[in-house]
Amino acid sequence: MRKKIARRGLVMGALALAAAAGIVSAQQKQVNVLCSVTLPWCEALGPAFQKETGIKLNFVRLSTAEGLARIRAEKANPTFDAWFGGTGDPHYEAWSNGLTTFYKVKDYENLRRDLRFAVGLSYVPIYQGILGIGINPNVFKAKNLPAVKCWSDLTKPVYKGQIQIANPNTSGTAYTFITTLITLMGEDKAFDLMAKMHPNVSEYTRSGVAPRVALGNGSAAIGIQFMHDMVEFKKQGFPIQIIAPCEGTGYEIGGLSLIKGTRNMENAKAFMDWAISPAAQSIGPKTGAYSLPSNIKTPVDDDTPNPKDFKLVTLDAKKWGNPTVRDPLIKRWTSEIFPLPR
Repeated sequence: MRKKIARRGLVMGALALAAAAGIVSAQQKQVNVLCSVTLPWCEALGPAFQKETGIKLNFVRLSTAEGLARIRAEKANPTFDAWFGGTGDPHYEAWSNGLTTFYKVKDYENLRRDLRFAVGLSYVPIYQGILGIGINPNVFKAKNLPAVKCWSDLTKPVYKGQIQIANPNTSGTAYTFITTLITLMGEDKAFDLMAKMHPNVSEYTRSGVAPRVALGNGSAAIGIQFMHDMVEFKKQGFPIQIIAPCEGTGYEIGGLSLIKGTRNMENAKAFMDWAISPAAQSIGPKTGAYSLPSNIKTPVDDDTPNPKDFKLVTLDAKKWGNPTVRDPLIKRWTSEIFPLPR
């Protein structure tokens, strides 16, 4: 009897271990991604990644500034394993604050050299986007508005209530606008321009891609955001004209980061290796995201804005991503620009 009980105990123990192993295995076959690109792009990543690797991808879509705040709040117990997309400055800040750690993806040497050099060993560049001005020519004609050619034009009183741009507290796009102006004209003159433009802003949106909606439907005449986000709406037939400001313009280097302390390290690395592959980078244009892919082997869609066609300022990604620089600039905007009467 004792032998039977002992054998039964061994069998039950083996079954328990097998069940536990099954649970661990199931846990290991997933990766949790903080996604800071457009929602359709985020949604398309999971099925493609799981088909390629068998690993399930869970995601939460947040703008870059919101994503950084979430990662910071969860530092002791991270929810996410990897961070995909969004402007580079929050990725750099996360790395400099020890919230993320650099992982050299397998195909790293095939990433565009200028993008790799710009961000160093802080995060992995996955795309480049160029900041621009979008206008709705139908609204311009109906309201008899003068043409926009430069950043400085946006301060003209004739555009009162006609501009949409995101809030830099939640959007990396808006912060890129600030750093672009500072690079072009110095901090005080940049803030002076934003103060004069403020009465013309009908709304500071939460997301950097949101102005294209108002621009497309005609509730705003002017939108400030990355060109590739406006290309999608233009291709869908919305009346949008994209303008490169005469003074020059800035750009983003979209980021890919490994969250420090992740419990799914190997799956996170597998996702990052896949995310910079030509197959993965080709997903963006299929979902309406026409940014320049970082992998030189990835085919570039004909509608993708090419950096070579524009007058770009040289943005120091490491400088603008440094929290000792970034945080005071956003606080200055919040205290000096946002409260002004409109």
